[in-house]
Amino acid sequence: MKTKNMFVVLLVLLCLTVPVFAQGTSEQAKPEIRVLLANHPYGELLKTKIPEFEAQTGIKVNYESLQESQLTNKLTTEFATNSSTVDVFMTRPLQEGLMFIKNGWYKGLDNYDFSDYPSNSVDIGRKDGVAYIVPLVTEWQVLYYRKDLLKKAGLSVPTNFVELEAAAKAMNKDGVSGFASRGKGASAVTQLSSYVYNFGGRYLESGKAVFDSPEALDAIRFYGRMLGTYGPQGVTSMSWENVMPVFQAGKTAMWTDASVFYGQIVDPAKTQIPAEDIGVAQLPRGPKGDSPFIVVSWGMAMSAKTKNQDAAQKFLDWANNKDLAKQGMLSNITMARNSAWADKDVRAVMNPGLVETQAHAAKNGYPFDRPFMSSVGQARDLIGEVIIESINTKGTSSKLPALAAEKAKAVDELLKADGEYGL
Repeated sequence: MKTKNMFVVLLVLLCLTVPVFAQGTSEQAKPEIRVLLANHPYGELLKTKIPEFEAQTGIKVNYESLQESQLTNKLTTEFATNSSTVDVFMTRPLQEGLMFIKNGWYKGLDNYDFSDYPSNSVDIGRKDGVAYIVPLVTEWQVLYYRKDLLKKAGLSVPTNFVELEAAAKAMNKDGVSGFASRGKGASAVTQLSSYVYNFGGRYLESGKAVFDSPEALDAIRFYGRMLGTYGPQGVTSMSWENVMPVFQAGKTAMWTDASVFYGQIVDPAKTQIPAEDIGVAQLPRGPKGDSPFIVVSWGMAMSAKTKNQDAAQKFLDWANNKDLAKQGMLSNITMARNSAWADKDVRAVMNPGLVETQAHAAKNGYPFDRPFMSSVGQARDLIGEVIIESINTKGTSSKLPALAAEKAKAVDELLKADGEYGL
């Protein structure tokens, strides 16, 4: 009896154990990938769609959403210490692209179909014939403005910098700043860039820093005068995520920034200003140019050290597909794919101002909004110090030429250290 009872007990235990073991094996076999997304309109769109990808593929996506500088810092730290478990990530070609390529942190995308992208948008993430970055979003600088306030002031949309300053002065009253743009040091560098170009200057030329030239200094003084005189309070602490709520709350009349934010500022759930009172126009031309930046602001890449290449490739292909690009465009996100811009449904609803400004920037724009170099983060910090000095003094600082020359010399040292000086 004892033997029989023991046999029964063992049989019951075996029956209970087998399903648990099978279940555990199934869970372990389920592919998982780690994805880092930017706190960006397209990153937000992807987050809402990831459950669909998981259901279609059976791949579990563990994603993190980070502010842009946090994302770069996290990736750099993990890759540099060889501790990363990241498989796929959003990336800024002009911010970290050159450094990541040189360090071998991107995986080459030999099998990706780039036929639906402008060649120059792919080339920014290509080296020695190998492409490393899928272009996601293109951005160019535009002027957002309050139609109602311009009308009340009896003004037309500014078309040059003289008119821009006159409009800012006229509308700078009743608790509303006349003008806004990024003023927070390094983050302001990208938005200053178009002003520098339109004054006839550059950040780099032939691999050397030239933002201390008379032309660039004129632009820095103008930008500082505009923000220091007509900008919102505390503007030197403001990047786009700080300026946008000010515009959405109706507290600034004009704002120059990237085209990608249009969808958010006309979203009735996020803004207090009726969409019909918000306009988007070309960045006003300067005394020596009419060249706003137009850049691939965000792309997507695979880690060279991914241990889940098949699953990572599936996610990369899915996250950049034509249908999602179309959905991005319908959400007023300016995607990189040619087919998204040509789509009849998109063109039927897209703001004409976005179409017009994109066409202008594509024809006349400059493809960089910051110094294109490996140590771009440090370079932006250095240029940012010059910008803040100009804003704090409303463009009148006598220290600007010497300060700009000092920071330009420091940027040259960075270029030399990276082997990029004079190239």
